[in-house]
Amino acid sequence: MTGYDFSDEILGGSLMRVLGIETSCDETGVAIYDAKRGLLSDMLYSQVAMHAEYGGVVPELASRDHVRKLLPLIREAMQQADTTREQIDGIAYTAGPGLVGALLVGAAVGRSLAWGWDVPAIGVHHLEGHLLAPMLEANPPPFPFIALLVSGGHTMLITVEAVGRYKIIGESLDDAVGEAFDKTAKLLDLGYPGGPALEQIAKNGDSERFRFPRPMTDRPGLDFSFSGLKTFAMNTLHANEMDEQTRADIALAFQTAAVETLVIKCQRAIRETGIKQLVVAGGVSANSALRQRLDRMALKERAQVAYPRLKFCTDNGAMIAYAGCLRLQAGQMEPAMFEARARWPIDTLVGL
Repeated sequence: MTGYDFSDEILGGSLMRVLGIETSCDETGVAIYDAKRGLLSDMLYSQVAMHAEYGGVVPELASRDHVRKLLPLIREAMQQADTTREQIDGIAYTAGPGLVGALLVGAAVGRSLAWGWDVPAIGVHHLEGHLLAPMLEANPPPFPFIALLVSGGHTMLITVEAVGRYKIIGESLDDAVGEAFDKTAKLLDLGYPGGPALEQIAKNGDSERFRFPRPMTDRPGLDFSFSGLKTFAMNTLHANEMDEQTRADIALAFQTAAVETLVIKCQRAIRETGIKQLVVAGGVSANSALRQRLDRMALKERAQVAYPRLKFCTDNGAMIAYAGCLRLQAGQMEPAMFEARARWPIDTLVGL
């Protein structure tokens, strides 16, 4: 079985099979998670090719594509898991934060299926899904831990005592680190999505040519700021004649500064809290330079770092099915009505 087994702690070991739906932005994810057998199926449709033409996510197009893709993906996930509707014990869907139109597609379908199938439904916090994604691995991290959530929309350091018991100890005051990656990639004319493209060309960069600042590392605290780093990249670009090597050198300098900033703040969080377990999740957690630097830092601090597998770094249905399973097992469920939340502070969630 994969994933942390909460079955002995919740409802006396009751079993549950949950259909999870993720539609918070530009990826349609559907998965089925079984409390005893683990992840049974995982389907994902990415809208990247469609949005690339516009250089970023177009909310209305994202919502329409979720409408087209969601039900076929649910059928495929059910077939892959060899599961009938009678075997589904609950449905979890992303309720926020995210694009409201996109969220409403998943919430409406998820809640309607739960009503029609006479099973409970639960709206899952998107960031809680990311935070718990490493629990789907064979050796899940133990509580308590520090979580670094790094994505296109969020950069946060959170202490996690248990599921739902979260305290934000640091966050970005402006751009999220993933947003800064994408904006810098756009400056370098690398297309969309920019983060992976920037990481790729940075491999050919000269580390000695440019040095970018490590924002907010020279002062106390665990907050972040990345807008100035993006501006520094823009000024460097304008001050130099652009060719492929210069583009790679700027990409490397930006990535190195962003990664070192994250690592410095994670190291500081470990030392200030005394918690020696770090979980890194969200789209930017797939960055190989970040993983390498965090691994080296953890070794120095005698700490452990846990990551989700690469395909679970970005949005997916598996993390929603898993998080929803835990909350449904704990007896939480939604009423017949449903809502989608563009904003939803993670530290307002109820603990299990």
